Amino acid sequence: MATLPRLALLVSDTERAQDAADLLRQDNMFVPLEEADVAVVIGGDGQMLHALHQMLDCGRVIPAYGMNLGTVGFLMNRPKNSRPLAERVARAKGLAVTPLEMTATTGSGKQESFCAINEVSLLRETRQTARLEILVNAKVRVPELLCDGILVATPAGSTAYNLSANGPILPLGSAMLALTPISPFRPRRWRGAIIPDTYEIEFRVLDPDKRPVAAVADQKELRDILAVKVKVARDKQLTLLFDPGKTLEERIFAEQFQF
Repeated sequence: MATLPRLALLVSDTERAQDAADLLRQDNMFVPLEEADVAVVIGGDGQMLHALHQMLDCGRVIPAYGMNLGTVGFLMNRPKNSRPLAERVARAKGLAVTPLEMTATTGSGKQESFCAINEVSLLRETRQTARLEILVNAKVRVPELLCDGILVATPAGSTAYNLSANGPILPLGSAMLALTPISPFRPRRWRGAIIPDTYEIEFRVLDPDKRPVAAVADQKELRDILAVKVKVARDKQLTLLFDPGKTLEERIFAEQFQF
């Protein structure tokens, strides 16, 4: 950016994040989101996801620069730096992140669509295991999966819930999605698949009355699900900003060597 960007401030409601935001306001001028060039997000990864969804929902999608005042901060930058905030943001490197689009059909026949930056999950609602059929590009690949659930993760989200469910870590440039079962009962030895991100994945709930299933796109949940389709939403590309030498790509790669 040739000139210093106009900044909006999106802050977690935690005391630590609010205190940090108060200090930033003393030295920086912030504008409303609709007038900004960059959104500065203060908090943790959850706050970053919330901010990105806020921008998607309002149709005002601008680059986001995160400052970690949360726990993990995988999507964030270190909060302390000798440079002024506007200069840090101007020097930051952009990284494109493409979300998933989930289209879910409920028991009433209603269809609803949501975006997911990390993952789309199908989860059993009761003590009964979920019973699902899985199609990839309209071809049945798993006729019947009995499980606690299943998820589709993006590369950016592959180190989150997907990794906890023993799914693979995907490099950011892989152009792949992780399809990961959660506590599969049958077939026992199926551990999921890695699928090109140009493919469409569909889940059909085979016994929705006895074995109800919920669908979750990041933080948004729908219940009483009959079917879910998942594809990459290329028209909703997002941009995360990182300090030079601190890219998300390197962090995801390094996770493969953690013990």
